[in-house]
Amino acid sequence: MSMAGMACYKPGQRSRLIYAIREYRGRKDEPKGFGWRDFRDLIVRARIQLGGPIVLVWDNIRLHLTAGMREFIDANAEWLTVFQLPTYAPDLNPTEGVWSLVKRDIGNLAVADLGQITRAMKRKLKMLQYRPEAIDGCLASTDLALRTSS
Repeated sequence: MSMAGMACYKPGQRSRLIYAIREYRGRKDEPKGFGWRDFRDLIVRARIQLGGPIVLVWDNIRLHLTAGMREFIDANAEWLTVFQLPTYAPDLNPTEGVWSLVKRDIGNLAVADLGQITRAMKRKLKMLQYRPEAIDGCLASTDLALRTSS
């Protein structure tokens, strides 16, 4: 199972969590994880849900740096601004805090199949979507701050 997510912050509004989950069942021609197009689709979905421009701060995983993703970012520069975190800086990434919260309660879960894990993860992620203070805490733990331009 793979997860991708965005912790979304806007001064004066509640924090949001937008995510996607993919199960890998070992079928022929089935991708094992997310591709750059999946990340693109998640960004587009976030723009639709949030209703405005996006400033995206993300880590340097290989898929974030592909030619297709760079072309997408360049083609949508009127609403999408991207800042890359340093090469390895999970302490600066609020989404890492989200994954930590999700995995904390799942670690000792005994399941019979992948579907049970997926359902448990979705329940935990859904719960976090209704707890903006937890998402705020993930940002606070990075020591990063939101600022609006004057």
